[in-house]
Amino acid sequence: MASTQAALYRDLSQGLQLSWSEAELPERERTKHVHRLHPYLGKFVPQLVEALLDRYVRPGGLVLDPFAGSGTTLVQALESGRDAVGVDVAAFNCLLMGVKTRRYDAFLLEKELRDVLERRGASAERPRGYVREWYAPRAAAELLHFRSLLVEYEHADVLRVVLARAARSARLTTHFDLDFPRAPQHGAYWCHKHRRTCRPVEEADKFVGRYLLDTLERLKEFQRVRARGRGAEVHHGDARVLELAGPFDGVITSPPYPGLIDYHEQHRYAYELLGLDDRRDLELGAARRGTSRAALAEYVAGISSVLRRCADALAAGAPVIVVVNDRRDLYPGILKASGLALVDRLERHVNRRTGRRAGEYYESVFVAVRDA
Repeated sequence: MASTQAALYRDLSQGLQLSWSEAELPERERTKHVHRLHPYLGKFVPQLVEALLDRYVRPGGLVLDPFAGSGTTLVQALESGRDAVGVDVAAFNCLLMGVKTRRYDAFLLEKELRDVLERRGASAERPRGYVREWYAPRAAAELLHFRSLLVEYEHADVLRVVLARAARSARLTTHFDLDFPRAPQHGAYWCHKHRRTCRPVEEADKFVGRYLLDTLERLKEFQRVRARGRGAEVHHGDARVLELAGPFDGVITSPPYPGLIDYHEQHRYAYELLGLDDRRDLELGAARRGTSRAALAEYVAGISSVLRRCADALAAGAPVIVVVNDRRDLYPGILKASGLALVDRLERHVNRRTGRRAGEYYESVFVAVRDA
């Protein structure tokens, strides 16, 4: 790492390392064990949560994430010897978090996943709607067959996550646009990722097989490193109205950014194949709402409402830590409206390393406590 970047990171972190170069934090570490059970846009790296837990939340404490997303806070709380509660309005997020944080009988889990691996095949069920539009006939038949097996297994939720991950990879889209495909790709195309002419995927079983084995190993790895006697609760609901029991020893969260991502649409393949409850109308900061003055006012009101409820459920002196790219300078006002007093603000450099959205930006880490 260049000395100028090292100096920058020291200055930003104020003694707490929150920014990492690629050499310091390669992808295999950012996606360790269950953090790569399924791709998820906008998640923060587990090492950031580790640093914040170690500095701000007492050992053995109870941590809350009201915008829990893919469950990074919950997973790292369990690994560090803390309990956790996660809330999210998106059903797929809650499915993913539940699979990541559940305890497993490793023998039974492996038996079931390897059994499914041997039963891959094609369904005679006629694909409809989204599945017919976004998948080649062979891929659709293989995904529908896999879906038909779910009810036969105790670890059906694990298999649902595998199905969703395979469905994401098997769509009729370009290799370089898996994050935001706009329309099915049916013919050959110039691939910006591979720098050659490619064709869209026509099968799904190769992904099913690969992800079954990868998921098994990642779940087993997390079972080995998570702290004994610690657990996580996952609540599917709107944190603006959900009762939060507490008392919590800290909140660590990264709320959705205004007007950036539609998370329900991002995982539409999972909602379509699994029949998940779609509550997109409750999604704060959704891209489809834009960033007009009215949309930003709605966003501020929504985030403030959530953080106010969090503040009411805190133990005395417990921190609320919010990680966000606040380029519109909304969060000082949000914290004040939430009954929180800002006690620290750290900056971190983020280098998005892969995909067509590659680039760099800065995030703020707001540390607040309930205002006396």
